[in-house]
Amino acid sequence: MACALMVALVFGLCCVGGARATGRIDEGLEVMWGDGRGSVSPDGQVMALSLDHTSGSGWRSKNTYLFARVDLQIKLVANNSAGTVTTCYFMSEGEWDIHDEVDLEFLGNVTGQPYTLHTNVFANGTGGKEQQFHLWFDPTTDFHTYSIVWTSQHILVLVDGTPIREMKNHADKGIAYPSSQRMRLYGSLWNADDWATQGGRVKTDWSQAPFVVRYRNFTAADAASSSSPAGYDQEMDATAQQAMKWARDNYMVYDYCADGKRFPQGFPPECSMP
Repeated sequence: MACALMVALVFGLCCVGGARATGRIDEGLEVMWGDGRGSVSPDGQVMALSLDHTSGSGWRSKNTYLFARVDLQIKLVANNSAGTVTTCYFMSEGEWDIHDEVDLEFLGNVTGQPYTLHTNVFANGTGGKEQQFHLWFDPTTDFHTYSIVWTSQHILVLVDGTPIREMKNHADKGIAYPSSQRMRLYGSLWNADDWATQGGRVKTDWSQAPFVVRYRNFTAADAASSSSPAGYDQEMDATAQQAMKWARDNYMVYDYCADGKRFPQGFPPECSMP
């Protein structure tokens, strides 16, 4: 944990370039769907999404980005969250067949069992780059910061400032990478009990509804902006690399690059690239 805490100080827990979120959350995010199931607290600091047997709900960022860092604090659905999925993801708005996407999906579980953070990256319409993690804390008792850093060099996912996943840009070697389409940030809470919890074996308990997830302290910095912080494109130093290794060694529960049954003829080429 000491390693993770040190790197959290380097990358920042809930800020971009040292600047913390200010103002109302709905200055940057807007409820997009849900027929009244998404709301903002009277002080403007927290956006809540709810899910019942009729519908979930979702939001989107008011801006689009071409390379950006976003930080968002989330307090996940407590108690029996089986069947529910909470999301925070970048997605382009053009043709679906060539869309780009960077996914963070929090798969609910029965009371006492851990959430799974499911990550994936799509480029030019192709995904299949799943990595999944458990978390080293209970994400339902307090807010925690989840970050996506998307630059021309790499995509980095951080949890409370600790990097857990890096996907480098290997476009020069023929590996598709999101680099030409602006993307918008989205969030949602929805029912996916056909697959989300233990492969769909555990269904949503609607007696627990409404399920509620809360978001706060949204910040975003567009890399194309002159106001982007210095060091935006910096590579991870040795301390950050060590922290990511700690997270992956202890909390990664699935890696497509280690799934021999899925790829019996050999792993995708990026799996062997440094």
